Amino acid sequence: MYANILVPIDPSHKDRHDGAFEMAKLLGGDGAKITALTVVEPIPAYVGIGGILPEIDAQVNKNVGEALAAFAEGRDVETVILRGSPGTQIVEYAKQKGVDCIVISSHQPGFGDFLLGSTAARVVRHAHCGVHVIR
Repeated sequence: MYANILVPIDPSHKDRHDGAFEMAKLLGGDGAKITALTVVEPIPAYVGIGGILPEIDAQVNKNVGEALAAFAEGRDVETVILRGSPGTQIVEYAKQKGVDCIVISSHQPGFGDFLLGSTAARVVRHAHCGVHVIR
C-alpha cells in the first residue's frame, strides 16, 4: 500500500478522473493521503494578446479551480494548482512532497504524441516513485 498518492488532473479530460481516483484509493487504502494536482501551462508571449492577458489568466484560474473543486467534492483529497510544464511540475511536486505513487490518466496516443511525448510518458520516464497509468 502507498501512503502519499498524487493524482494529476487535466480539466479537459473529465471522463478519466473517477477511474484515477478510484485506483488511488485502492492503491492507498484507508490511511493514504491523496492529492489532486492540476498544472496550468503559461500562455506564450508570442500569442500577442497583450492587454487582455490578466483577464484570460484569471478566467483560466477560475476554470481550473472549479474543475478541481468538482473533482474533490465528496472526496478526502487535497487540491493543488501549479504553473509551468505539466510533466516537469508533476515530477518535481512529487519529489518535493515525498509522494510514493503517482496515478495518472493517459489518452490513446496519436501521431503528435509520438513525436512530442505525452505528459504521462514524461512522468513515467522521470518520476522518482511508482507511477500507475490509467487508460
